[in-house]
Amino acid sequence: MSGKKILSISAFIIWIAVIFLLSAQPKEESNALSMKVAEAVSQTVLPNRVVEEKGFDLDRLNNTVRTHAHFLSYLVLGILTLNLLGVMGISKYRVLISLLICVVYAITDEFHQIFVPGRGAQISDILVDSFGALVGIGIMFLGRKAIGVK
Repeated sequence: MSGKKILSISAFIIWIAVIFLLSAQPKEESNALSMKVAEAVSQTVLPNRVVEEKGFDLDRLNNTVRTHAHFLSYLVLGILTLNLLGVMGISKYRVLISLLICVVYAITDEFHQIFVPGRGAQISDILVDSFGALVGIGIMFLGRKAIGVK
């Protein structure tokens, strides 16, 4: 097996493991992690006067962070999946198969969360995940086409 195949398979497996482990966090742990990111964003991006004068809602920013995390994690998964299928020599319907793999993984990921304390399945998360995967696959597909790679 070539080094390229090993790297592609490894990256794909590591990434789905990262998604699985993040989904396996109980609600309190998951929320604490995203809240740290929200706090860092608010302190870095927003001037103090905006936070003080406008009664800035950190919980809303936390929800935005969580949504973007879903989107970005599946955007990466879409890229890795399309790349993996290409390296494995699958050319026919590669885009469609990649999207199908990502959507099925998003569904199983949400199902998995039913069994995690304080977590549950959200159809909205599946939609965000699927859209992220679609964007990632689109970026990868169009990028490869632009540089003339099959």
